[in-house]
Amino acid sequence: MAQDVKESFAGASAARKSPTAPTSPPAPAALAAKVRTLGPSMTRSMQRVAEAVAADPAGCAALTVTGLAELTGTSEATVVRTARLLGYPGYRDLRLALAGLAAQQQSGRAPSVTADIAVDDPIADVVAKLAYDEQQTLADTAAGLDTVQLAAAVTALAAARRIDVYGVGASGLVAQDLVQKLLRIGLVAHAHSDPHLAVTNAVQLRAKDVAIAITHSGSTGDVIEPLRVAFEHGATTVAITGRPDGAVTQYSDHVLTTSTARESELRPAAMSSRTSQLLVVDCLFIGVAQRTYETAAPALSASYEALAHRHRPRGGTKR
Repeated sequence: MAQDVKESFAGASAARKSPTAPTSPPAPAALAAKVRTLGPSMTRSMQRVAEAVAADPAGCAALTVTGLAELTGTSEATVVRTARLLGYPGYRDLRLALAGLAAQQQSGRAPSVTADIAVDDPIADVVAKLAYDEQQTLADTAAGLDTVQLAAAVTALAAARRIDVYGVGASGLVAQDLVQKLLRIGLVAHAHSDPHLAVTNAVQLRAKDVAIAITHSGSTGDVIEPLRVAFEHGATTVAITGRPDGAVTQYSDHVLTTSTARESELRPAAMSSRTSQLLVVDCLFIGVAQRTYETAAPALSASYEALAHRHRPRGGTKR
């Protein structure tokens, strides 16, 4: 019985997914980002294929499916499954992307470097390494972001009666950032980091509302639970996550994938995930502001005016 209920709900969940999901394979520039994002969820044999194509796109582009299987010590079926998981209909499409990526690299694009921060690094090196990693994280997120799903989420937000955003820890800070932006253009939005309040508020959501879950791992229970409740009450649900295969996507109408950046002892996932999440949040905000410009622009101006006196030096004289 429990299995029947689970399968029934899974079917209902699939039916609510956007029917406008893109069918074209990702651009060559997105391939490395896809490997970094999806790698942790792959089987070890699939990881070997993904790592091989990301490390040597030119060499792998010259191989047949049999040749790549032999190179990686896997099977032809594994190579094809890996290609499909990365977003390509078949191995032929993956080879074309690899050839395009190789051409881009040969045209002068800077090679990928490791920017791990050591405990004895000079502060100048820390600045340079962090700046590089931030740039790479943003580039990977932009390359892998599904703009069809993004546009659908923007449409839902622009028409929402109410918006609830769930996040804890560093993701909770990102949730607050999104809500502050939405409030300044006149939308009704709330950020919830307390799991009890999140669930009790989610119960009140309906079909005209939107719930957004922000979780890098895709498995944060305190975020998934209120999203599930909102989903079951008919709200449109959006997940911002670094794991498109994570549990949070089971209750998400729209999934916006962030980059899974390299993690080190001195640069935990909370830092790298926040960077990519903030980019997605800004994309959502700008998209909504564009859709609601006639009301958003006056609301934004009014908020600036209301706070203007707080940014002037004492005495009221501008400097």
